[in-house]
Amino acid sequence: MSTFALFKWRHFLPEIILLNVRWYCRYSLSYRDLEEMMAERGVNVDHSTINRWVLKYAPELDKRIRPHLKLTNDSWRVDETYIKIKGEWKYLYRAVDSEGNTLDFMLSAKRDGKAAVRFFRKVLKAQHTGAPRVITVDKNAAYSVAIEALQDDETIGKETELRQSKYLNNLIEQDHRHIKRIVKPMMGFKTFNSARRTLSGIEAMKMIWKGQVKGIEQGDSVSQVRFIEAIFGIAA
Repeated sequence: MSTFALFKWRHFLPEIILLNVRWYCRYSLSYRDLEEMMAERGVNVDHSTINRWVLKYAPELDKRIRPHLKLTNDSWRVDETYIKIKGEWKYLYRAVDSEGNTLDFMLSAKRDGKAAVRFFRKVLKAQHTGAPRVITVDKNAAYSVAIEALQDDETIGKETELRQSKYLNNLIEQDHRHIKRIVKPMMGFKTFNSARRTLSGIEAMKMIWKGQVKGIEQGDSVSQVRFIEAIFGIAA
């Protein structure tokens, strides 16, 4: 989709829209924080409008960075963390490789074998991942059920090792903290769909920050902003 079509009928410049989406998904800010920050710069925009921007463009950000991600390695760390939606806890499945690079993520209403199977299939379909040599998980029995099912239908090779070790999974548990830090000011999500769309932008910005984009180093904020400008064709 062209930049013109993507931002058609919006009352604000694409640069302003993308700036707010990028900041919201990268930093611990509320919509009202952004409303106030924009007002200081002479831009009067309601926090509910910024909310609509995030729901619209956060998934687009995730989609557009995918072809530019570096390949990850074959040692996976898989775990799930809790996300509150309409007062109830749901589950965010996440996976990183042994170097801490994000493989993929998936929001789920349930925490069981079927959800784990769906998540593994999603990870395997990602453009920047390959077949796992070893998958490290915690003691959640659903993972062994999922791996057995995937090996039975030859989605994952029989030689893939499932390693249950809470100690070795500290890497991804530490990685969860970034997501929790960003989500905290949001005070919970109103709907499952709004959570899913927002989290896709948060995870995308995290991947960019980690240096997973080809040609961009970790923590190089200037190059990261330029990259986002390039994939959207505007000044972010």
